[in-house]
Amino acid sequence: MEDVLGRGTVVGSPRGDRGLTAAEVAERVAAGRTNAVDARTSRSVGQIVRANVVTPFNGLLFVLFLVIAATGRWQNGLFGLVIVANTAIGVIQEVRAKRTLDRLAVLNAPHARVVRDGEMAEIEVAAVVADELVELRSGDQVTADGTVTASAGLEVDESLLTGESDPIAKVRGDQVRSGSIVVAGQGRFRATAVGADAYATRLTAEAKKFTRTPSELITGTNTLLRWISVMMLVVAPLLVWSQFRTSDAESWQAAVTGTVAALVGMVPEGLVLLTSLAFMLGAVTLARKQTLVQELPAVEVLARVDVVCLDKTGTLTHGDIVFDRLVLPRGTDALDEAEVREALALSCTEPGGNATAAALATVFSHTSWTSTASVPFSSDRKWSAVGAGDHGTWVLGAPEMVLPEPADAGSADLLETAGKIAEDGRRVLVLAHAESAAEGPVLPAGLEARALVVLAERIRDDAADTLRYFAEQGVSLRVISGDNPRTVGAVATAVGLPGITAAADAVDARTLPEDPDALAEVLEAHPVYGRVTPQQKRAVVGALQRRGHVVAMTGDGVNDAMALKDADIGVAMGNGAAATRAVAQLVLLDGRFAHLPDVVAEGRRVMANIERAANLFLVKNVYSLLMALVVIVTAAAYPLAPIQLTLISAVTIGVPGFVLALAPNRRRYVPGFLPRVLWSAVPIGVVIGTAAYSGDRTIRWLEPTGGLAAGQTVATVTVLVASLWALTLFARPLNRWKVALVGGLALAVVVILAVPFLSRTVFLLDVTWLRVGVGVGLGLVAGLVIEVVGRVVRARATGVAAPAPAALPA
Repeated sequence: MEDVLGRGTVVGSPRGDRGLTAAEVAERVAAGRTNAVDARTSRSVGQIVRANVVTPFNGLLFVLFLVIAATGRWQNGLFGLVIVANTAIGVIQEVRAKRTLDRLAVLNAPHARVVRDGEMAEIEVAAVVADELVELRSGDQVTADGTVTASAGLEVDESLLTGESDPIAKVRGDQVRSGSIVVAGQGRFRATAVGADAYATRLTAEAKKFTRTPSELITGTNTLLRWISVMMLVVAPLLVWSQFRTSDAESWQAAVTGTVAALVGMVPEGLVLLTSLAFMLGAVTLARKQTLVQELPAVEVLARVDVVCLDKTGTLTHGDIVFDRLVLPRGTDALDEAEVREALALSCTEPGGNATAAALATVFSHTSWTSTASVPFSSDRKWSAVGAGDHGTWVLGAPEMVLPEPADAGSADLLETAGKIAEDGRRVLVLAHAESAAEGPVLPAGLEARALVVLAERIRDDAADTLRYFAEQGVSLRVISGDNPRTVGAVATAVGLPGITAAADAVDARTLPEDPDALAEVLEAHPVYGRVTPQQKRAVVGALQRRGHVVAMTGDGVNDAMALKDADIGVAMGNGAAATRAVAQLVLLDGRFAHLPDVVAEGRRVMANIERAANLFLVKNVYSLLMALVVIVTAAAYPLAPIQLTLISAVTIGVPGFVLALAPNRRRYVPGFLPRVLWSAVPIGVVIGTAAYSGDRTIRWLEPTGGLAAGQTVATVTVLVASLWALTLFARPLNRWKVALVGGLALAVVVILAVPFLSRTVFLLDVTWLRVGVGVGLGLVAGLVIEVVGRVVRARATGVAAPAPAALPA
């Protein structure tokens, strides 16, 4: 028959429609009747600048800077540089990352096929206008609401909209809605609602929002910031009252300086910046490895992944398939073979063809038969059918789906042969014949096997190394494929998938229980499954999640879209269906599964390092708050000046925090970020705060005439020594570059203390051997206590006693 959708006249269309003219398109664009929606993967430059400049803590630091400026001590106002540094670094890094991500997003943007002036054209989804004639093929996601004008076995899955996963057949006059997915056949529809008027625009737009994936780290950080803000509101007036009462306040300037110092110490000025930058830099690092992060906090979820579900095709094997050979029953004559070849050629010419049809079309390219009816291939049915008039109906598909119970001995023998071939890792299809016609998506009666079609796939060279990486990292794998279980099992065995030793170990998904708990039991025991339907893929993901697993799902076909949507992280192949790319958080642009270890490793690195840096920031907040509470109660002067806190922050938090944030780290992230940070940072902060106040009191006892300058000098040295010890704890396991980092920071402190201009003029320290000695001594004592605290926290985190010094949970 003619091409059902016509490359000129559209069968079933009201006027033999040739689509809109260029003038009609221009008129609709001018009227704003387009499908354009805000689908950016990153914020605009204006939003980036505003987000980095207009923050509560930047505002607070700026006000405190103005207050300090009024006192005339310019050194104490240097903490204002934090505002400039935070803003500049944040804006520069995020703008650079935005450009990288936006370039990738453009390359990966979905397109739509439309008919304009009688010619087929491929345009951006945003360029579709009202009344557009849009063509749909298997794997496409519907881009607008509209009315079907032509259908060739068109079936769509509307589960993203309705939750119902059964494919729905669409014929002329039916409605299709944006967000639904074409699972079989092809057709055309006229767009009646585009852009913001479309039913499911928000579904496709939300997949591209700047941050949508739930983030425990962001939630925990925001919780910390809220509590810190509340404490500052309570403590600030009390600090003002205490600092004006202290005998060390010789002037209002001294009282104000002490108040500002205490408040500056409680501001986690770099924590939010570091979190945002870590996410962004993680996304850019992955972008360089051909991986597009569509939702930035997805990097966090990557760090928690402990199960990866993957398909065989396109991951363990190359996505392309080629025709291998035709297997005919014994005794087949030349006439029967000619019929088989005609039937295969006719099947390849049907609309809505898939990769299998494309592979067969290279061999069976000509037919003299005419199609009288057809049932397009569906990943759920796993077969297609074509009617050839007097030549009967021919069905091509999975042997066990087409002929679950062969009625004749010849078919049974052929299916037995198919099983043996599948054990070698080959894909096998059966071509069956019946005199009766197929009634819609129901197999015709009286099917008889006439031939086996053997297809070959090439195993990826990097598949074995990829699987080995996951095994070493404690990430388990589940291969869930629609292919024959023995074929999948053979490939899994060949690449060394843990848990399977022979092709026969693979599980036929048709035997899987429907109960989620029973399914979860099976999934814990077996790694490979064949003949998995799209609904079962969703069920597999859900069952694993019920067991507490964090699941990543990879896929490239339309049958993977729903499972990708349900998974904690959906990873789509860049050469896959538009529907999978639309719902995934990550897209492997070059379609290489070998990038997935890089993806998981980057997520772990980012999260572990953010948690490590959060410990450093929170330690400072804790000891600053503790000293503030002590001076409120005792009416003593705050033992640190703002410039000294700037020095401490730079040496023990700022510089090492940003360096460590870029360091390699393979620890799998475990939920419980906020409690874990509090358990380690709070006791260490209390130890350092106690040591600092003790240093202030001790030197005042040893030097009664030393005054505030002596106390600040000892407290500063004490905090620096103890904080550097804490840094070594958070940076473990130590290696050469980490030791060099801590050594370099310690050397910088020594230089500052030794050079009078730096110590006295810039940092307002009155250095003597006694004061330095007391500070170092108390700092080392505090360091030993911190070491003990580290062991206790480590033992609590692991459930066992730590026999030797060990790093806190990074």
